[in-house]
Amino acid sequence: MSDRRLGRAARRLATALVGLAAVAASSASSLAAAAPQETIRNFYSVLLGAMKNGPTIGVRGRYDQIAPAIEQNFDLSYMTQQTVGFAWRTLSDEQKKQVWVAFTHYLTATYAVRFHSYSGEKFEVTGQQNTPYGTIVESRIVKSNGEPVTINYLMRQNSGEWQVGDIYLTGAISQLATLRSQFMSVVEREGVPGLITLLNNKTQAMMASPASLVGRPGRPPAHATPTF
Repeated sequence: MSDRRLGRAARRLATALVGLAAVAASSASSLAAAAPQETIRNFYSVLLGAMKNGPTIGVRGRYDQIAPAIEQNFDLSYMTQQTVGFAWRTLSDEQKKQVWVAFTHYLTATYAVRFHSYSGEKFEVTGQQNTPYGTIVESRIVKSNGEPVTINYLMRQNSGEWQVGDIYLTGAISQLATLRSQFMSVVEREGVPGLITLLNNKTQAMMASPASLVGRPGRPPAHATPTF
């Protein structure tokens, strides 16, 4: 092959490689942008499944169905730490584990009780924003009566995976800030052991309350959004 032909072939190869690199970069960028939203879509898919099966499987069944999705899609260590506040730094590893377990059970029970049955609700991921505080995934729950409720999620990268770090009810009310304000007096008065006891008692009460049975045949549903 002549030098001229070699030159043309080299230029064509270089152009093709540049094009492939651009496509790869674009695809990687799209995947990176979609990843936080996919975390929420995956969680919503599990939540809807639990709601649709809710009257049949009961609160314990919903809890068991939702629990793996909570552990996979939520940064529970971060959320627990933020809930405990400054006292977290004084805890032993064993105490951190105990409060993490109690908080995880409480959060899971909250979803299992609040999202108890299905009558046409829609879960929609509507957008994503990069803010000084992190990546926010915007979503809404459209109730069976057509009323939309905005719920946004602060997303965090944890070991390369996008997970929920906080939930903003009605788009603005921080779940973690609300919980911290509720639990701070307990920590100050009774320490973290008191908070662990409180969380466990709240979980047991939710799982055993009449509200946990809503959705059984013959009992009208009272579809609610989560109030932590």
